[in-house]
Amino acid sequence: MKTIPIFKLICFVLVICSSQLTAQKIFTGDPDKSFEVARQLAFNKQRKQAQDTLNLILTKYPDYLDVRSFLGSTYSWDGDYNKARKEFEYVLDKNPKLKDTWLAAINNELWADNPQISFKKSEEALAFFPLDADIMILKAKSQSNIGNNEDALKTINLVLNNTPTHPEAISFKNGLIEKNRKNVIGIGGTVDVYSEVFDPMQLHTLKYSRKTELGSIIAKVNYNRRFSESAFQFEVDLYPKITEGFYAYLNVGVANSFLFPEYRYGAELHKSIASGLETSIGFRALKYSETTTIYTGSITWYTGNSYWSFRPYFTPGDSGTSTSGTLNYRRYGKDAENYFSTSVGIGYSPEFYRFNFEGNENEIVGLKSQKFNIGYNFTTSNNRNGIGTQFGLTHQEISFDLGNYFWIYSFSLNWELKF
Repeated sequence: MKTIPIFKLICFVLVICSSQLTAQKIFTGDPDKSFEVARQLAFNKQRKQAQDTLNLILTKYPDYLDVRSFLGSTYSWDGDYNKARKEFEYVLDKNPKLKDTWLAAINNELWADNPQISFKKSEEALAFFPLDADIMILKAKSQSNIGNNEDALKTINLVLNNTPTHPEAISFKNGLIEKNRKNVIGIGGTVDVYSEVFDPMQLHTLKYSRKTELGSIIAKVNYNRRFSESAFQFEVDLYPKITEGFYAYLNVGVANSFLFPEYRYGAELHKSIASGLETSIGFRALKYSETTTIYTGSITWYTGNSYWSFRPYFTPGDSGTSTSGTLNYRRYGKDAENYFSTSVGIGYSPEFYRFNFEGNENEIVGLKSQKFNIGYNFTTSNNRNGIGTQFGLTHQEISFDLGNYFWIYSFSLNWELKF
């Protein structure tokens, strides 16, 4: 008998609390002033508080479309694209003539990596705002993200036909032109000057490369001038894509002169991992009078505008395994083709020292060597031309006079044209 009043009391308290909570969820106050407060909170990186305020306003004014649209934008900024999409769809269903909401909704799909959806939404928006520059630019970005760069270029040209000085359209068009340049021809040369024993030696390269959907392919013709002799080598490099962040390097080369290996080949796998790190593992093989195999790999770190990469080389021989390594650093400027570079290395690797050793390759790999390089790569204002310069200094043990060294001074100049 005594439990009944207690039970009724508990139910009564719960009902009272529930009604109070429900009352607390209904907005009271000036919606315009609260909206302004929420905007200030959002722009001051207090988006959770801003979202709470915006949602509270909508409890009483669910069709205050500016509030709902701004709430969707805050979700989109936070990467909560599904929530943002729901708010934008509600607003546009009520009033499809709100341009700012269309822009936010299209951007939301672009940021969510849904270019097909963002393209569809841009087409829908243009039905209400024909040839609007801002929407057309987002349409072009969607086309580009889908992979239709040629269509994107046509769209952006329509914008520039109407507003020739539109800064964002001009910038985006320049980027599209850069993406559409899939071909590169280049020529480069290196001169090695020796402090003693040898006359200056030359290595020149003519190359053609093309970007494809499967990866890049590079064909090269190398010309070597050493010991008053000349020779050509033909090489092909492939960089096939396997999956996102995972690609390979394949190389094959042939020649018919002692100045180059008779043939060379190699393969390497590259994999991106977390925090800007990339690793690789592979090998190179050089055939002179006998075949020398070099095992290599790398660990690379991209951090901000900097690039660090360490690559070791392990070359087995009759007298043991020779070990060498190189540490590279780059400091990027406006993009990946404009950078200052430097590298240091110790140990010998036949990957770079291509003399004919008359069958003694496995003994020569133990040579001692230290090297240092510094370089600068830059592009012209239209990014079509790329120029690279490099100076190298090597302290190399003499192969036929072990324990004694000479200095090698290397000067390189390269030029590339994109089209």
